Amino acid sequence: MRFAFPFRSHAGRSLRAVAALLLLAPLSVAPSRAQTGQADQHAALSSGAATRSDAARPDVGKPAAMAVDAASPQQPGIASQALDKVKQVARSAGDIYHRVPCHQPTGVPNTTGSLPHVAAKLAAGKPVVIIAFGSSSTQGYGSSAPEFTYPSRLAAQLRRQYPSADITVLNRGKGGEDAPEMMKRLQTEVIDMHPDMVIWQVGTNAVLRNLDPSETAKQVEDGVARIQADGADLVLVDPQYSPRVTERPESARGMVKLLGRIAALRHVGIFPRFEVMRDWHERQAIPINDFVIDDGLHMNDWGYACFAQLLGDDIIRSVGAIKIGVNVPADVRTYRPM
Repeated sequence: MRFAFPFRSHAGRSLRAVAALLLLAPLSVAPSRAQTGQADQHAALSSGAATRSDAARPDVGKPAAMAVDAASPQQPGIASQALDKVKQVARSAGDIYHRVPCHQPTGVPNTTGSLPHVAAKLAAGKPVVIIAFGSSSTQGYGSSAPEFTYPSRLAAQLRRQYPSADITVLNRGKGGEDAPEMMKRLQTEVIDMHPDMVIWQVGTNAVLRNLDPSETAKQVEDGVARIQADGADLVLVDPQYSPRVTERPESARGMVKLLGRIAALRHVGIFPRFEVMRDWHERQAIPINDFVIDDGLHMNDWGYACFAQLLGDDIIRSVGAIKIGVNVPADVRTYRPM
């Protein structure tokens, strides 16, 4: 498995560097460039170790705009104010392992559904088991460490939200597979675990391997029926928007539509990953290589983090609806802008 872009080990050095810079620079000097651009936000997790360290210190490597005049009467209070800034940077550096600067796409329908089973158990404080089932993008190819795969990110988000809950997220991703191979291990690796929720990422390798769409549809429909029969909530995840997939536009669009039809037919949720990632690139103007690694197919740390975060937000909203008494039946799929 490829692990790229490590950044955790630089956090401490980043904070110390920021502290030194802030204590040496006047507070009245504005940063040399604004930090509000989306490209800057997303570079925090997508461009290698140096960039990730720099996320906690936006102007590292840049000279101060002017030297501090030690005799200036405007200096009283600078140390305490600089300390406040250091604390703010520390909070930001910590948050990079929690929530990333990930904007919700506008105009992308979210059809993950109401997830009544897992939401009710989380609302009641009961143990919850979620299985992430899929291929290499579930396994986490392209992430810098196992904790930065999307299942690990999702588990961390839910545990922060529900600190007293017993939450287990099992990663059952295996690279190179699609529906034919997944169906061979569905019983032992998913159904026999009796999960409360299954997130089934499928279809990408079917596009890349030119598998027969009708056969894929039959296999996915069979798998969905078996998962539902076991009583679990289910969310399908369609292919990623990445160069290796979009170079086969007809197959990619066909697979997205195929999975959408199955979700509607079986009344299960679907996370529209293809449209979400396309929104990142086309509407939010994020370069492809800010969320896809060099192989042109797999997501990087930021891509996995944003994917997990949006999915986790949907689960949390479902729990909130249960808590206020809005218990949408399992066969009703909700549509709302993300």
